[in-house]
Amino acid sequence: MPHVVLTDDDELFRESLGLNLADEGYDVTSFANGRETLAFLQEGGEADVLLLDWRMPELTGIDVLRRLRRAGIGIPVIFLTALSDDIYEQAALEGGAVDFIDKSRRLPILLKRLELIAEGRRPSRTAEPEPPAVLRHGALELRCDSHRAFWRGVMVDLSLTEFRIIELLATRPGDDVGYREIYDLVHGKDFIAGLGEEGFRANVRTLIKRIRKSFREVDPDFAQIENYAGFGYRWLSEE
Repeated sequence: MPHVVLTDDDELFRESLGLNLADEGYDVTSFANGRETLAFLQEGGEADVLLLDWRMPELTGIDVLRRLRRAGIGIPVIFLTALSDDIYEQAALEGGAVDFIDKSRRLPILLKRLELIAEGRRPSRTAEPEPPAVLRHGALELRCDSHRAFWRGVMVDLSLTEFRIIELLATRPGDDVGYREIYDLVHGKDFIAGLGEEGFRANVRTLIKRIRKSFREVDPDFAQIENYAGFGYRWLSEE
């Protein structure tokens, strides 16, 4: 049974959504503030996804997300908020959230997104060979066991999602990888977000922008990720 942590200081909203999720078969743990949520997860509590309100007293939702990521806790986070300005959505995605949903959206929309995220976290039914612990591609070193990336021997500050994107691109140097494939890697196949059928592209662009920034903090001349206009991105082969 998928386990959801729901954090919202609005008691009526929290109870209503919690009951609806329970009726759909989800195991729900609810908190009224960010501090209780952090304590639960930092002390070993586990869940498939965290539903997080943006506006909360003391600790906002984005504060909670940033502290989780600094602690190395990679639980998928979906923001539920009445804030519709693009600046909030961009901050959420750059902070490592997987989605940003208006509270006014109907329950079936949220359920579908929860289903896709939970499905992506379940182990495969078929045995797959273990990937190598360390992958090296020129100046790039990927430590797959700890999800750490190094460029010219210096660790690059990447979230788990960003690491997976680099792993996808760098293991196929010179290949053009489409927006949709990158997005599917992050959110699960056929997951849709943003406006229109191509709305996911903005999400991918934001992630790539953040990845480039992290690498350039280590090496200002970093230019391995090249955009293929209208299609996606490629990792340039090193000669």
